[in-house]
Amino acid sequence: MGNTRYEGYLGHRMTKEEAKKRISRVVAEEFSPVEREVMIAYYLQEKKITDIALERGVHKSSVCRALHRAEQKLKRFLKY
Repeated sequence: MGNTRYEGYLGHRMTKEEAKKRISRVVAEEFSPVEREVMIAYYLQEKKITDIALERGVHKSSVCRALHRAEQKLKRFLKY
């Protein structure tokens, strides 16, 4: 009987404090001002993408792209 590989293992789990520090650092140092504003408006202020776009005077696809870039950066930096 061989070892069974567990596909759900994601490695070392961060404490909440460690995760907060990393998130704060990524937002402050890695996000562009647009990415930062869009993430805050969407996730913290719970605004809709269309409302963010209207406020910024851009198309909603621009907001979606900025949000996606920010999410990818955050995911990449929290991975390690």
